[in-house]
Amino acid sequence: MTDKTAHTGKNTGGGDVRLTGISKAYGSFNAVHPLDLTVPQGSFFALLGASGCGKTTTLRMIAGLEDPTTGTIHLGDTDVTDLPPYKRPVNTVFQSYALFPHMDISENIAFGLRRRGIKSVKKQVDDMLELVQLGDKARHKPHQLSGGQQQRVAVARALINHPQVLLLDEPLGALDLKLRRQMQLELKRIQTEVGITFVHVTHDQEEAMTMADQVAVMNGGRVEQLGAPADLYENPQTTFVANFLGTSNLIEAEVLETGGSDVLVTAGGGKLRVPGDRCTSAVRQGGKVLVGVRPEKISLAHADDAGSIADGRNRVTGRIADSSFIGVSTQYVVNSPAGAELQVYEQNIERDTRLVPGAEVVLHWNPAHTFGLDAAQDIDAGVETVEDAG
Repeated sequence: MTDKTAHTGKNTGGGDVRLTGISKAYGSFNAVHPLDLTVPQGSFFALLGASGCGKTTTLRMIAGLEDPTTGTIHLGDTDVTDLPPYKRPVNTVFQSYALFPHMDISENIAFGLRRRGIKSVKKQVDDMLELVQLGDKARHKPHQLSGGQQQRVAVARALINHPQVLLLDEPLGALDLKLRRQMQLELKRIQTEVGITFVHVTHDQEEAMTMADQVAVMNGGRVEQLGAPADLYENPQTTFVANFLGTSNLIEAEVLETGGSDVLVTAGGGKLRVPGDRCTSAVRQGGKVLVGVRPEKISLAHADDAGSIADGRNRVTGRIADSSFIGVSTQYVVNSPAGAELQVYEQNIERDTRLVPGAEVVLHWNPAHTFGLDAAQDIDAGVETVEDAG
């Protein structure tokens, strides 16, 4: 596998986390296949994937809590592969927080310093309390705090040791949705202020995209794709990434022409254009392909208004099967010759009351918002089911 390096403006090179040929096998089961990964110093980096994809195992190998089967781990110029956890300049924050219930918040935060024999800790503890905005809770016990506040104490306790890298293992998983969103912004603020490397493991796509500079999408023990959140969303290279990060409409199509800047395909009797630079190499070779477009990129017109759609737009005819009003937008499911159950998200600005189940419609969008993928992949890879969500 080629070296996957995440670049950010903060990268000074000195303290990068470098995984080289790292893998983990349990008997005949490969939890992590050999991978190369570089996390730049000072970046907020997310390992994102469904449960069992190898992300937590990778994190635990960086922490020293798991021994790699093959490969090496460097923090800056130091090879830490064989160092025990306590000798690595790394701290880990777990979902469970693991705060000491009998100690107040100040004592919890000071614990690591006191264990190292440091006597005067008040200034450092006060600075950490200020950083996590809990100065007025110094004498509270953990049970007197909310889940989000306990999480911030756990982060402060880890950061007071000045680790080179802070590892976060599903840190917000126990919080409710509203609190989780608040904590996403809090963690990003804290990381920006302290400027150290955060490596964050999560199964929550929104969480990774909200917080991280770079995201490595993992699947089956491999890094499926790595990049900035917007780039992964706009330019997925595999069906897994297209489906796992948000929602994608993937339409089975056949290549007609590959000359010029666009690839011309046919789907359901109609023609669609795909920008050549948004197609994977397999698409350029012709044959069967998967054409993708995100639901929010599509506009919906009643069939009676088809004549008013601007020339040059990709268009697909269909019939509305279902619609859901969710406040900011209405989500439509449309059946068409190009594909069943195409998803369309329309913002509720000027709602067309004719767009109801059973209505004949035209889906249309700017060809620039289309991407092309190899049809040899599973079209449903990465689609979350009810079982996955549980």
